[in-house]
Amino acid sequence: MKPIAIFLIAAGAISTSATAQNNIENQAATPDAGWLACTRLNDAPARLACFDRWAGQQAPGMTATAPNATPPALASEQPPPVAPAATGAIEKPTQTAATEPDCHSSQSSTLSRFWELEASSDCGRFNIRGYRPISLSLIGSDSVNTAPSTPTAGHTASYQPYLQGETRIQLSVRTKIASGFLTHDDPVKRDSLWFGYSQQSYWQLFNEQLSRPFRNTDHEPELMYIVPTDADLPGGWRLRYSGISLNHQSNGQTLPLSRSWNRIILMAGAEKGDKYTLTGRVWQRMPEDAASDDNPGISDYVGRAEVTGMWNLDKLNSLSMTVRHSLQAVGNGSLRLDWMRAIGTPGRGSMTSGLRFHVQLFSGYGDSLLDYNRQRTVLSIGLSLVDW
Repeated sequence: MKPIAIFLIAAGAISTSATAQNNIENQAATPDAGWLACTRLNDAPARLACFDRWAGQQAPGMTATAPNATPPALASEQPPPVAPAATGAIEKPTQTAATEPDCHSSQSSTLSRFWELEASSDCGRFNIRGYRPISLSLIGSDSVNTAPSTPTAGHTASYQPYLQGETRIQLSVRTKIASGFLTHDDPVKRDSLWFGYSQQSYWQLFNEQLSRPFRNTDHEPELMYIVPTDADLPGGWRLRYSGISLNHQSNGQTLPLSRSWNRIILMAGAEKGDKYTLTGRVWQRMPEDAASDDNPGISDYVGRAEVTGMWNLDKLNSLSMTVRHSLQAVGNGSLRLDWMRAIGTPGRGSMTSGLRFHVQLFSGYGDSLLDYNRQRTVLSIGLSLVDW
């Protein structure tokens, strides 16, 4: 019986060793191949045979054909992983269609975030966005129009004792209503159709004699189509978009205070890094019958084009200047200077607050439709909400 027992034990050991060998060979392509597979064997003779076999594979000639042959060091002996920055290579963020949309992501440029020019800054349709600043200001001016008039018959109002000091309220919002007309096959760029509405009111808050009326309110609905137009310009500038707009502006009054006009506007915008932006608009007034024109010659007074330059001094302060010109021999037009300083708590991570302390100086024609043909200088100080 003893020879039989010895024979069975030896056969079992050989069988177990063969099984271990098969397991090692089957797992050679996995991260657990080599000595890690040996550690999972419970039978002592089989485990020893496995380690012996693994040790025999460490011969110099076997290294090239056995990538898992070298046993890994213990976790405590392994060097720390090298960060990507240690290699000296700096990876720039790229705009791709797979990037999660975020209108305010710092990975997108200023104009890309504002007009959602790329997939990474696309925030979908029918979301309310800021357009021009929403502001409440105290203003002082060198004059006030107490009897507005135009050359058209029936457009001269009676005298009203308006005060030069008043308040101004501006509301302005927009929403994207469609996109992908021309760029539906482009994985990155996004063209878009927007509807915007702006309203500016002059409120005689301190005029108790007239029961504090609103002296004038201008309404401005606008339909805008924006196309990403990417091109390098001299001086490090980059053209970002072009577009067209159908614009109506009216003060909603009856005669003799009624004022309105309609325009077709061409526009474009460029930027230089995150510090400078330059936008321009040129327009053509839609024809109106001279007999019913509420504001004849408005293009000669207000202008036919405007250019706005903005300089972001830092994360808190920005300066801008807007110049309007009639593009005719008679200059007219206007000049507007703005300084904004962010205040309050940032709303999105490192992004600055949307609330601004706002100072503005305006001089020229067209501060309001009622004053389209009257030149005046206005200083306003207040609070504004920029695009949120």
